[in-house]
Amino acid sequence: MSYSARMLRRSESILLLSAVLAIGAVGVALVLQHAFGIEPCAWCTFQRLIFLLVGALAAIGWLARGSRRAVTAMSALTAAVALGGLWAALHQQFVAAQSLSCAFTFADRVLMKLRLDETLPWLFEATASCRDANAPLLGVPFALWSAALFVLLAVLAARAALGSRGATENRA
Repeated sequence: MSYSARMLRRSESILLLSAVLAIGAVGVALVLQHAFGIEPCAWCTFQRLIFLLVGALAAIGWLARGSRRAVTAMSALTAAVALGGLWAALHQQFVAAQSLSCAFTFADRVLMKLRLDETLPWLFEATASCRDANAPLLGVPFALWSAALFVLLAVLAARAALGSRGATENRA
């Protein structure tokens, strides 16, 4: 197998790992909510939406195996969306969690506009205030755990984009 093919295969594997991590994060959130009674706020559920989008984009990139351009494009898009998730997590930690209510904030308006809170309430309905929802897990607030995972996903996706791009350049 050529160096170019190995680089592309590595990028595809990174995208698969990213998809699993992002969707796994939503799975963990659902277990914490439905099995342990840790209720989400609007910013929590907004981050679920972003994790699902990151997972979907990474999965599409992985499914485009062999197409260097598609892998590069989906990797770059995955990284950009993960950075948006980082912004949402940091906003929850440093802004929303300081207020008593996160009703009618950007996150709440997006979820209501998309009607996700009505269509899939078990996944997207916010049932807690931002202050209450940002409880610590192992001493670290949920929003910071989310931020750390978004950073990891952005780094992984950027690595996949650079690797697949390098594979394209070495092919020529």
